[in-house]
Amino acid sequence: MIRVVLVDSQRLVRTGLRRVLEESPGIEVVAEADSAETAVPSVRTGAADVILLAARPPGTETAAAVHALLVQRPQTKVVVLTPPGTAPYPAALLESGAAGFVSKACSVEDFLTAIRTVYEGGRYVGDDIARQLAHSLLPGGERSPFDALSRRELEVMGMLTRGRSVRQIAAALGLSPKTVNTYRYRLYGKLGIGNDVELTRLALRYGVAEPGPD
Repeated sequence: MIRVVLVDSQRLVRTGLRRVLEESPGIEVVAEADSAETAVPSVRTGAADVILLAARPPGTETAAAVHALLVQRPQTKVVVLTPPGTAPYPAALLESGAAGFVSKACSVEDFLTAIRTVYEGGRYVGDDIARQLAHSLLPGGERSPFDALSRRELEVMGMLTRGRSVRQIAAALGLSPKTVNTYRYRLYGKLGIGNDVELTRLALRYGVAEPGPD
C-alpha cells in the first residue's frame, strides 16, 4: 500500500485529489495538510511514502518546501503538482530533490503513474511540463533568468514579491535584516534590476510570482 500525504492550501482541491486516490487500488491517503510546515509531523513519523505538494507559486518557496520535507525523511518521495500552463521552472525547483512533476491539468492516469513511478524509485515528469522545458532549452527558447538563483534567494524573492518587509522576511527565515538585504541586492544584480517593483514585474512575466500580497 502506497501511503500518500496531500499538501495543498485549498481544501476543495485536496478533497478532489483524495477522491481520485481513494478509488485507486494500492494507494491510501494517510493525511492532509494546507502547507509543507503542517505536513512535517506526518513525514517525520514515517507515515508517508509519497507527498503530493502543490506548487505556490512555481519555483519560489516550493523548492524550499521540498527541501524541508526531505530533511525530515530523505526516503520519502515528493511529487510537485504545478498549475497548468505555467512557465518553465527555475533550476532550483527542478533540482530540489522532488522525484516527480505533474500538472494539475494532467489526466488521472498520468497522475497515478507519477505516484507509482516515484514510489518504485523512479522519476516522473508530466508530458506538458516536459514540453515546456524542452522548448526553453531549444535555440531561441526563452530561458528563465530565475534559473541563476539559489534556493534561499528564491525564498527571499517570493516573499518580496508578496509585499513582505525586510523585517518580516528576516523573522520568517531566521535571518538578520542585514542578511536579508544582502540577498535582496544580490537578486537585483543577478536579474539586472534595481528595485522591488522591477523584481515583481519580472517574476510575474516568468510565472514565478503571484500578484499582490498574501
